[in-house]
Amino acid sequence: MTRTIVASATREIIIGFDQPFCVIGERINPTGRKKLAAEMIAGNFETVIRDALEQAACGATMLDVNAGVTSVNPNETEPGLLVQTLEIVQGLVDLPLSIDSSVTAAIEAALKVAKGRPLVNSVTGEEEKLEAILPLVKKYNVPVVAISNDETGISMDPDVRFAVAKKIVQRCADFGIPAHDVVVDPLVMPIGALGDAGRQVFALLRRLREELKVNTTCGLSNISFGLPHRHGINAAFIPMVIGAGMTSAIMNPVRPQEMEAVRGANVLNGTDENCTNWIRTYKDYKPAEGGQAVAAPTQVNAPGDGASNGGRRRGGREARMGRG
Repeated sequence: MTRTIVASATREIIIGFDQPFCVIGERINPTGRKKLAAEMIAGNFETVIRDALEQAACGATMLDVNAGVTSVNPNETEPGLLVQTLEIVQGLVDLPLSIDSSVTAAIEAALKVAKGRPLVNSVTGEEEKLEAILPLVKKYNVPVVAISNDETGISMDPDVRFAVAKKIVQRCADFGIPAHDVVVDPLVMPIGALGDAGRQVFALLRRLREELKVNTTCGLSNISFGLPHRHGINAAFIPMVIGAGMTSAIMNPVRPQEMEAVRGANVLNGTDENCTNWIRTYKDYKPAEGGQAVAAPTQVNAPGDGASNGGRRRGGREARMGRG
């Protein structure tokens, strides 16, 4: 059984087919958040602190940390800021972290100060990127997110995206990085623009699980881009991708509707043993008057709960996908 181990200084998490779905909190990312970007540039980390604590309280398994505040001289500005942000976050929460950057120097700087075993987010199939990132992944013995695009861009053909994923897994092996340390992102397209985007990703996930035997992730909210009531689409998408084999996602854990879908899918998928996490989270749940559901209670992750074992998604990832 494929198991990807990530860890903070004090907590180890397993991403795997037999584990609860891994929720990677997306909010510490200044791309598309002008106020947050301005704060970080000015050395103000109040929002970063609030987002870290809130995502942990709402049940995130891991936190993604991105410091891509500007496209101007990122090789000079991003390494120091990413290190500073990472150190603040890992001083606040005991969750494993995902180091999110398209700047090789920033990833290396962050790996030098990261505690435990973080996830590197990410590498693409471009040979230049593979040669730059994979030696760092090997040196620091950490897992890596593999995004299924290469020098030709993002293919609309899912067979091509699978081939790129396979190439990255094979190149990782050339560097001595095992397949269980590669978490493939098959690239979720907006369903509003590509009507079969859902079917494409479901089929890709099954192939990635059965043929490459790798864990998977995605920028979850990409599926609903451009549509009204995005959280409804996201919440419907979650149990479907989990059923198809996805084992993690970069998403917003502060949205009760989406976290409810994750927890429910864990129950039905058999990864919330004896429904323990569901019962603990919702035992006092009551619908509001008029049939409107009240917001799900927040919870702090506890050892053994569904979240601890296991919006917008842009920034470094968007740059790596050729849109930044």
